[in-house]
Amino acid sequence: MKARVKLVDGMMFVGESGSGHAVVMDGAPEYGGRNLGIRPMEMLLIGLGGCTAFDVVQILRKGREDVTDCDVEISGERAETDPKVFTAIHITYRVKGRKLAPAKVERAIQLSKEKYCSASIMLGAFAKITYDWTVVDETSAEA
Repeated sequence: MKARVKLVDGMMFVGESGSGHAVVMDGAPEYGGRNLGIRPMEMLLIGLGGCTAFDVVQILRKGREDVTDCDVEISGERAETDPKVFTAIHITYRVKGRKLAPAKVERAIQLSKEKYCSASIMLGAFAKITYDWTVVDETSAEA
């Protein structure tokens, strides 16, 4: 896996993935940026959210659960001094589907956190990661 990050202007960078995708990162004005892109540390939280959401949906679908949507919100607290690593991260999962088994949703989240999500396991070495979840049953909406 490879990536490339290139300075564009001021404190704006373009990150390019080995798979050919790009994202703009920029700093806050007080650090010489123009606030035109996502912050690098925000990218870490988004990466964590994407990694675990991918796992949860894949695990549930392999278990023949009828998942229609998965929304993950991530909040992180950082150390006050350099290096300002994440010290605590909380993940809230909202999984929608038809007749989803709550126990299977919880198990999929645990498997992601403990076994499959590389980002979660890596960030968990420095930050305490907690989570909560809800299941939204869409079968009652169809009645």
